[in-house]
Amino acid sequence: MKKRIPIGISNFRELINGNYYFVDKSLLIKEFIENGAKIILTPRPRRFGKTLNMSMLKCFFDINMKEKRNILNGDLEYSRNLFNGLRIENEIDIMKLQGEFPVIIISFNSAKFNNFQDTMSRIKSLMSDIYLEHKYLLDSKELEEIEKEEFRKVINKRGDSELVATALGNLAKYLYKHFNKEVMVFIDEYDVPIQEGYISGYYEEIISFERVMFTYLLKDNNYVDKALITGILRVARESIFSGLNNLEVDTMLNNKFSDKFGFTQDEVDEFLTYYKLGDKKSEVREWYNGYIFGKNVIYNPWSVLNYVENNEDGFMPYWINSSANDLIKRLLLKGNQKIKIELEDLIAGKSITKAIDENIVMGEVEDSNENIWSFLLLSGYLKTIKKETIDGMRQCELQIPNKECLIFYKNIIKKWFLESMTNERYEEMLRTLTTGDIENFGYVFKRFVLNNLSYFDVSGREPEKVYHAFVLGMLVSLSDNYEVKSNKESGFGRYDVMIIPKDILRHGIIIEFKKIDELSKESIEEATQKALKQIEDKKYESELLSKGITNIIKLAIVFKNKEVEISQG
Repeated sequence: MKKRIPIGISNFRELINGNYYFVDKSLLIKEFIENGAKIILTPRPRRFGKTLNMSMLKCFFDINMKEKRNILNGDLEYSRNLFNGLRIENEIDIMKLQGEFPVIIISFNSAKFNNFQDTMSRIKSLMSDIYLEHKYLLDSKELEEIEKEEFRKVINKRGDSELVATALGNLAKYLYKHFNKEVMVFIDEYDVPIQEGYISGYYEEIISFERVMFTYLLKDNNYVDKALITGILRVARESIFSGLNNLEVDTMLNNKFSDKFGFTQDEVDEFLTYYKLGDKKSEVREWYNGYIFGKNVIYNPWSVLNYVENNEDGFMPYWINSSANDLIKRLLLKGNQKIKIELEDLIAGKSITKAIDENIVMGEVEDSNENIWSFLLLSGYLKTIKKETIDGMRQCELQIPNKECLIFYKNIIKKWFLESMTNERYEEMLRTLTTGDIENFGYVFKRFVLNNLSYFDVSGREPEKVYHAFVLGMLVSLSDNYEVKSNKESGFGRYDVMIIPKDILRHGIIIEFKKIDELSKESIEEATQKALKQIEDKKYESELLSKGITNIIKLAIVFKNKEVEISQG
């Protein structure tokens, strides 16, 4: 019988015992042990296997997995059997560590509410749950009565904020005293409350809480042997990891752990062959491949699993549809003119080169355009095709990784338009333009400008963002039948657009945009004629004619404040 596809299965024991297909990442255990750092942070995009990997580590090291009270049918080698046939089984020295450590494992994935009080209430519940897993400690002769009283307070959710913040550190001490062995600590999705706090306005409060929690648990803690922390972002050390000099951070730009999250090419090939989908390898690559982790090319595991499970439905954007992506949309929407220009390049399949800051400070992510690109890269919405270090800063050449992520950007752009006009109006604007109905196009476009000057541009005076939104909209919505090219130079004064039909019988379109300074004495009519003359003088139509396109529309679109003039040459 074919193995089941483990969509949404993040419990390692359930996956192995449930006859699910397992892409063997067990050598993560070896790499984790052999890494010299005591505390390791491995940020990766969401749904790239972080939680399953943490569950696997827990099952491997947990001393309680060998205890009779946790074993079904009295099988004392239960945890050992989970790793039968896996790659780690060949590592004799590492296997000697199996089942030899007390383990603390916790995920903050569910601690995301729109206010600090509810988030802290959820964290209290998480601490209660993890203490309940170790309630046998209440019978331990090694714990003092005052320690057991605090233990009961955490279980009953009666602890104050200080007790909650120190609960994990205290639990490490209790486990050490009971077993006389140092503790393995695995913390998953540590930054989920931080991102939600940033979006919902309690960023400083959650940062302060996590700083206390991590410092108490991990700084100079002799009860902890090693710790692995996962999340999406590498949050700057000074924000919550202050004082943790024994912390190593391995982002997707580093080589360490680079093949342990997500699927490699060989793993995907084997997976597709097993389910008799080997003939779909090239399409799977186009849709879900493209991530570069260290030196490894990585596939999005969530999308690959979902495609194989639902392959009769064809290729779908499974990963981008699995989250609201609110913060990403907010960052791109608020981005300035330069971001819109660079987004045009990315959607057109080009690359952009950016200095990437791996130390994201969420409170400053909107203060710099460079921060936005760093956030997009580390969150999995961009890939780096080339990187180098200059003056201590990563310089990365960035691209959209695959078709799935391209759909994400296109959907954002369409949403921008539909925030201010109906879908019918949007389609009418593009239809009248491409069919040469310039009179009606002018009517709809002017309405679009009036509705969007305040939406795209905070100042309400500059048309640049409206213009770039319009170009982005054409790039997205006309791409099936047209190639949209723009000639970018500094400033808005010289910025022309060419719409090249794939069917040479259709209209080719040249648009010259101009902006008149509000203090200028030049009339909008004069500027319009200058724009049309520029199209003629610079022979912009040559490229269209060389492709055999003879039906050419030449337009001048001139802005002066909220006044817009459209003329056809």
